[in-house]
Amino acid sequence: MAIKITSDSTCDLSAEQLKLHNIELFPLCISMGNQCLRDGLEITPDDIYAHVDAGGDICTTSALNPADYADRFAALSKEYDAVIHINISAEFSSCFQNAVLASQDFDNVYVVDSRNLSTGHGHVVLRAAELAESGMSAEDIVKDLNVFTSKVDASFILSRLDYMKKGGRCSSVVALGANLLHLRPCIEVVGGKMQVGKKYRGSFEKCVDQYVRDRLAHPENLNLSRIFITHSGVDESAIAVARKAVEDCASFQEILVTRAGCTISSHCGPGTLGILFIRK
Repeated sequence: MAIKITSDSTCDLSAEQLKLHNIELFPLCISMGNQCLRDGLEITPDDIYAHVDAGGDICTTSALNPADYADRFAALSKEYDAVIHINISAEFSSCFQNAVLASQDFDNVYVVDSRNLSTGHGHVVLRAAELAESGMSAEDIVKDLNVFTSKVDASFILSRLDYMKKGGRCSSVVALGANLLHLRPCIEVVGGKMQVGKKYRGSFEKCVDQYVRDRLAHPENLNLSRIFITHSGVDESAIAVARKAVEDCASFQEILVTRAGCTISSHCGPGTLGILFIRK
C-alpha cells in the first residue's frame, strides 16, 4: 500500500529527513509588510530578523485555506492509495480545521492533529513515515498517531522576549523585568497549548545546560530513539552546551540538530533553543 505523508511546514524537519522519507510540506504564509511569502520557499528566518532589525513590524503567519489543501489532496489522492496529512496543533492555528474540511471530499485522505509545533510536530510526522514504510495500513497509522501525540515532550528556552512583546504575547513590564533580572523562561507545550514553565537565570549557556538537565532528569521514562535540539538561530556554543547536556543525561540513538522555520521563528525571534523528545 503506497501511503503519502504530508505535513504543514511548521514541523521544522530538515531537507534530508524530508527527502529520506518522501515527505511533502505544505508551506504556511508569512506576512511581511504587504507581501505574503511561503514559509521556507520565498522567505527564511534570517529574512524576518533582518526586516525587524531594520525597523519593520513583526511578521505574522496565516494558515492554508481549505482550497489550498484540497488542491494538493486531489492530486496526491490519485497518485497514492492513501494520504496522511499532519497539522500543527489546532490550538495554534486553523490549519487542522481547514485540512479536515478539505479532506471530506476524499475517501483516502486522513488528517491528524499533531497537538504540537516545530519538531514536536516533526516527531509525529516521522512516526507516520516510519509506520507507513513498515507496511502498516493508513487506518492503523492514524490510530497510532492519535495515541503517540500525547507522548511528545516539547519545550523551548528563550534568551530574549522582544519578539514576544512586539507580537503581544507578553507585556512590556514582564519583558523589562525578565531582561533586568536575566531571566530565561521555558515555554512548554502541554495538551496542545503553550504555557510558561520554569524560569532560569544567568547566561544563556548556563540556562540552556540547566534546562536540558531538568527536562531529562528521569531517563527511565524516556523513549531513547530520537531527540531534537531545535533552535531559531543561536551561537554554536549554546548548541554544544545543549548537546553535551543531552549526552550526559541519556543515551539517545539519534541527536538531531535542526533550525526552526519561519513560522516558529517569527513568533519567538532569534536566540531560542529547545529539546523535543518522546516519553514512554
